[in-house]
Amino acid sequence: MALRDVIGQDRAVTILLRTIQRGRIPSSYLFAGEPGIGKKFTAINLAKALNCQSREQRAESRDTPSLALPPRGGGMGGGDSELRTQIDACDECPSCKKIDSGSHPDFLLISPKSGLIRIEEIRAIDDALSFKPFEGREKVVITDEADTMNPYAANAFLKTLEEPPEDSLIILISSSPDRLPDTIRSRCSRINFTPLPAEACEKVIKTVMSQKAGKPAGVQAKKSKKPVKDDAQLSTLVRLSMGRPGLAISGDLIEERTWFMQMLQGMLNTEKDGWTSKEEMEKWFDLLLVLLRDATILKITRDTKNLINSDLKDSVKKLSSSMDLKGIIENYQKLNTLKVYFNFNLNKSLTWNYTGSLLRKTKDIINA
Repeated sequence: MALRDVIGQDRAVTILLRTIQRGRIPSSYLFAGEPGIGKKFTAINLAKALNCQSREQRAESRDTPSLALPPRGGGMGGGDSELRTQIDACDECPSCKKIDSGSHPDFLLISPKSGLIRIEEIRAIDDALSFKPFEGREKVVITDEADTMNPYAANAFLKTLEEPPEDSLIILISSSPDRLPDTIRSRCSRINFTPLPAEACEKVIKTVMSQKAGKPAGVQAKKSKKPVKDDAQLSTLVRLSMGRPGLAISGDLIEERTWFMQMLQGMLNTEKDGWTSKEEMEKWFDLLLVLLRDATILKITRDTKNLINSDLKDSVKKLSSSMDLKGIIENYQKLNTLKVYFNFNLNKSLTWNYTGSLLRKTKDIINA
């Protein structure tokens, strides 16, 4: 696949293609946006476009040197759609295939280990960038979930950004860019990615789930755990993903919601907390906030068509009717604020008891 195959991120892709076309590629990018919307997929295909070996061959065959990748700081070539196609990756040459497989000597993808990017990974980046490109035109290093860098790694990485080697491109990917130090963000050209419209989200999910080993826009080479059975299930996945098809592709959102509802019932029944990790707690809170959002909409409009959990409208109605509007909104605000403190390793049992007391208190007030 190539940049032209990125679905729903036309603005970001256009910026990247024009940058290649004009030969004004920065030394570092920050791809920012919610998880599952195509940031990593775009970054990998940008690396392919920069190092595609077919570019020069196409330029020679057409006797149009402007189709080749211009040097950094070079002038702007043509601007039509044909040229935009020509500067994209061919997806067939040895360079494109090696980057897809992760075996290209001038391409490096760094991901967090056990939830952190440590200084060892940053040293690996420095080692990779210390040599000139071996096969390609540009050395490309992608750091996924860059906001997970610990302080030592962030400080070491800052030096790399301050003195970038020639013929290299560093791409930071982050769903929480505000967690990155200001000194790192200020040295990167930021490109914002946005959640996909429902139609584009459905297209991505249908395309990837119909393949046994496809690459979705937002998740690389991951298969859904369960195939989509019918249009109703697809519609539910589109709503639950909220414009982030990568989440629907890499996991089972319907199964996760079932887990959430069972745990919510246990919380309301004052059962013992069931979270096994910080990640589970964060995921559960995200689903709770969506449910409270639906309850608010139903309370105001009494219309189920705009609910994210519209297939569970009876449960949403039950929750909405058991709370007053003020109570729902206040709970949403308090729980959303509580999420900010998750990075400080909140005690799971205390968080469980506090959340349950808020929800039960609101229900008790309206039932009194």
